[in-house]
Amino acid sequence: MAEKQTILGRIAQLARANVNALLDEAEDPEKMLDQMVRDYTANITEAEAAIAQTIGNLRLAEADRDDDVAAVREWGAKAAAASAKADSLRAAGQNAEADRFDELAKVALKRQISFEQEVSAAEPQIAAQTEVVAKLKAGLAAMKEKLTALRTRRDQLVARAKAAQAQAQVQSAIGSLNVLDPTSELHRFEERVRREEARVAGRAELQADSIEAQFASLEDAATDLDVEARLAALKSRG
Repeated sequence: MAEKQTILGRIAQLARANVNALLDEAEDPEKMLDQMVRDYTANITEAEAAIAQTIGNLRLAEADRDDDVAAVREWGAKAAAASAKADSLRAAGQNAEADRFDELAKVALKRQISFEQEVSAAEPQIAAQTEVVAKLKAGLAAMKEKLTALRTRRDQLVARAKAAQAQAQVQSAIGSLNVLDPTSELHRFEERVRREEARVAGRAELQADSIEAQFASLEDAATDLDVEARLAALKSRG
């Protein structure tokens, strides 16, 4: 009975285990869940073996009880047959033989009483053991449900962890893009192009200024010639 109580206690403890609280305290929830799944699976296997043995013992006890019940009926029938034979012999005047069959009837009745006592003693034990088996089966079912929940929780946690890791990688990539913004390179290239354009425009402007200066010198030379010609004309008139 102590072993059965130990099994019941362990099953109840495992079935009541607060997974959420354990996960909150775990440094690595995924590894802890994997370990819990392994532990629960091992405990369930061990519990199934213990429960199977308990059920086997119960079935043996029930079979012995059934045999005793059958023996009660069998010895009752033998006692009745011996008593009837004794009555028949006594009616025929064979008292000595009748007494012998009455003695056989008494022996059969004693055997019947003995088996009845066996049945009476076995019934409460079988009832108690049946109750224990029912509790063990219920506890085992609760453990299996807990194991299913653990596996589901583990799969969900792994999926969430992978999603978080992927999101972190995306955020890291976005952060890298923010640090190395390609638009800033475009701005710098655009600035270089603008400076080149300005330099070319400056050269063109300088060239234009040089040409205008040449034309201006030509205009000045023509003016000087005109002045000289007019001065010569004035002198010729005098």
